[in-house]
Amino acid sequence: MMQVFNSLTRRNEELKPLADDEIRMYTCGPTVYNFAHIGNFRAYTFEDVLRRTIAFNGYKVKQVMNLTDVDDKTIRGANAANVPLAEYTKTYKDAFFADLKALNVEPAEIYPAATDHVPEMIDLVAKLVEKGVAYKSEDGSVYFSVRKFPGYGKLAHIDFDHQQTGARCAADEYDKENVGDFALWKAWEPSDGPVGWDSPWGRGRPGWHIECSAMSMKYLGETFDLHTGGIDNLFPHHENEIAQAEAATGKEFVRTWMHCAHLKVNGEKMSKSAGNFFTLRDLIQKGWSGREIRYVLINAHYRQGLNFAFSALEDARKSLARIDRCVAAVEKLAGAAAPGAAPDWAAKALDAFTAAVNDDLNLPKAFAALFELVRESNAALAAPAGVDFAAVLAAFKRMDRVLGVVFFGRAEAEAVPADVQALLGERAAARAAKNWAESDRLRDAIAALGWAVKDSKDGQSVTRK
Repeated sequence: MMQVFNSLTRRNEELKPLADDEIRMYTCGPTVYNFAHIGNFRAYTFEDVLRRTIAFNGYKVKQVMNLTDVDDKTIRGANAANVPLAEYTKTYKDAFFADLKALNVEPAEIYPAATDHVPEMIDLVAKLVEKGVAYKSEDGSVYFSVRKFPGYGKLAHIDFDHQQTGARCAADEYDKENVGDFALWKAWEPSDGPVGWDSPWGRGRPGWHIECSAMSMKYLGETFDLHTGGIDNLFPHHENEIAQAEAATGKEFVRTWMHCAHLKVNGEKMSKSAGNFFTLRDLIQKGWSGREIRYVLINAHYRQGLNFAFSALEDARKSLARIDRCVAAVEKLAGAAAPGAAPDWAAKALDAFTAAVNDDLNLPKAFAALFELVRESNAALAAPAGVDFAAVLAAFKRMDRVLGVVFFGRAEAEAVPADVQALLGERAAARAAKNWAESDRLRDAIAALGWAVKDSKDGQSVTRK
C-alpha cells in the first residue's frame, strides 16, 4: 500500500486511483524563458521517482506536465531579444527535453503548451465571470475575487484575519503576504508587443494560474488523483488553481497534493550573485554525468531541504562505481538464465526497499536497502556456489524501476578473465580459512595479471590496474 503526504490534509494517506487502475497526475512544468537550473530538477526528479513508484506498485500513470510559454518572463525575454515568442521559447523547450533525457526522467504522456490552449482558458474565465466570482476591471483585465470563493486558502492554510487582503495582484507571481484578487486575463499593454489574443474582454493574454487549471482539466478531467510541484508553487499558484477550478465546476479539483522542498547549494540559497547558480549543463560541462547528478538529487527525502554540493557528486561517483562493480559481477554469473526464487537475503533487501518507497518515498531508506543488496551480493560472489544470481540481478532491476540510476548511463565494466576469477575464488577460500599468507600470495598473483584486489567489509573486489 503506497502512502504519501497530502499537502492539503497535512497527513499521510493511501495513494490509489479514483477510477480503474490509473493514477491521473498533473505536474507543474517549466516556464521556458531560460535554461532550467538544478533547483528545478530537484522537483522534476522527485516527480519522476513518484511516477516510477506508482508504476512499481502496478498502477498505470497518465501524467500531464505543462510548458508555460506565455507569462511575464517569457514575454519580457522575447521582446528583449526582438524575436517572436514561439521562437524564443522553442530554444528552452528543446533544452528542457534534452535535460530530462540526460537525467533519465521518464517522459510524461502529454506536454501541453499554454499558447496552444488559450481558447480553453478563455472559456474557463468566461465561466467564472458568469458565476459571479470574477470581474472585469477598468483596463479590460479580469480578476478572480478571492472573497467570493469560501474555500480560498485551504491548501496553504491561510488565516485571512492575519493577512493583507483586498489588493489586486496583476503580476503572475506574488508573495504569500499579498493575498488579493488575482488576474485571470491580463489586458494587452504596449510592453507586451506582438503577444496577445482576442477575447470577450478585449485583446490580452491569460494569467499564469488559469493556464494550469484549464489544461489539467482538459486532459485529466474536472477531478483527478494527484497534483505535484515545488513547495514554492503551493501558494499562490496551486491555491489559485483550486479556486479557479472548483469555483467553475463545483467539484473537488484534486484529491492529493504533493510538494518537494527547496534545494540549496553548499548550504546557501542558489543565486547568480552568490556564484552558486547552476544549470544542468553547467554541471555536465564541469565533468559530472547526468547519472551522478540524478543520484544526488533523489538521494534525500523529497520533503526535506536538499543541500547540493560538489562533495556530494564526488560521493555519488564513488557509490555508483561500487554498485557497478557488484552488478557487473552479478550479471556475469547470471548469464542468460531465467531468475528463480531469490536468496533470502535478496528478498529481504527488496522487501525493505518496497516498504521504504511506499512510505512517502523514503529514498534514504530505499538506498540503504540497495546497498544492503550490494553488500550481500559481494559476499555471495566470494562464495558463489548454489546462488541464483539471475534472481539477484532481477532484484537489482526491480529496485532500479524506481531509482533509475543502477543501469542508466553505466560504463561497461571490463570483463574479469576466467583465470583471475579462479584466483579470486581461491583467495576467498584462503581468507575464510584465515590463511593470510596464501591470501597475500594470491593477491600478488592476481596483481601480476594486471588486476588490483580491494578488501572491504563487503568482501573482495577487483579492478584493472
